[in-house]
Amino acid sequence: MAKIISLVNQKGGVGKTTTSINLAAALGKLGKKVLLIDMDSQSNATTGLGLNANDFDHDVYQLITDNCDIHSAIYKTDFENLSIIPATIYLAGIDVEFIRKMLENKNFQQNMQLKKHLDQVRDEYDYIIIDCQPSLGLGPMNAMVASDSVIIPVQCEFYALDGIALLLNTIIAIQNDMNPNLRIEGVLLTMLDGRTNIGLEVIEDIRKYFGDKVFNTIIPRLVRLVEAPSHGKPINEYDPTSRATEAYINLAKEVISRDGE
Repeated sequence: MAKIISLVNQKGGVGKTTTSINLAAALGKLGKKVLLIDMDSQSNATTGLGLNANDFDHDVYQLITDNCDIHSAIYKTDFENLSIIPATIYLAGIDVEFIRKMLENKNFQQNMQLKKHLDQVRDEYDYIIIDCQPSLGLGPMNAMVASDSVIIPVQCEFYALDGIALLLNTIIAIQNDMNPNLRIEGVLLTMLDGRTNIGLEVIEDIRKYFGDKVFNTIIPRLVRLVEAPSHGKPINEYDPTSRATEAYINLAKEVISRDGE
C-alpha cells in the first residue's frame, strides 16, 4: 500500500511545489514507484515535469468531479519510476463545482472525493505525493483527508512561523472529524541562504517549536533549483551534481527511514 503524503502550507512561496517535484523524483531514483498529484490550479508541478495541457486529455479536476476514472488521469513522465496526475486552470473552479454537486445531492461528500479515487490505486505505488495550493480550501482539504501524513515546508526567512498555528488547528480538525490517522510526517526547512544570520535564527526557532518533527535535511536556496522547472526537469536530472540534488536525495532517504519507525 502506498504511503500518501501531502505538502501543505497556506503560505505561498515556501517551496511546496519544488519539494513535491524533487522529493517525488528522488524517491523514484531510489527505486520507489511514485505518483505525484498536482492539486494546484497554477499547474506548476505539471509544467515542472515537462508537461503542458496539450499532453493529456484528463486532469485532477475531472478526476475529483467524477468525470474520468483514475487510471485514465495518470500519465507516465520521462523520469524514473514517476507518474503524475496533472492539473489545469479548471481546478480553480472546484469550490463552485462542489457547491453545485452538494445542491444536487445532499449525500455528496466534498472532502472525500480525492480519497475515494486514490484508494483504487494505493496498491500500485510505494508513495503518492500531493502538491497542494497555498490555501486551506477544498483542494488541500481533499488532499489531507486522503493522506497518511503531511510535510510542512517552512522557509528559512523572517515570518516563517506566520500562519502555522492555523495550519496545525486545521490538521487537528481533520484528525478529529475526517481522518484520525493523519499525522505530521515532518517539517522541512527550505530556501536557506547561508550568507545571512536570519536563516540560522529561524532554524533554531523551528527546531525549538517542532522538536524531532523537523527533518535533518535543509534545502538550500540555489539558482539551479529555480532554473530546473523551466526546463521541465527535477533537479536530479537537470543538475545531478547540484547540492540541491544531494539535499532532496537525503530528504527522500529520511522519508523512507521514517516508515520504519
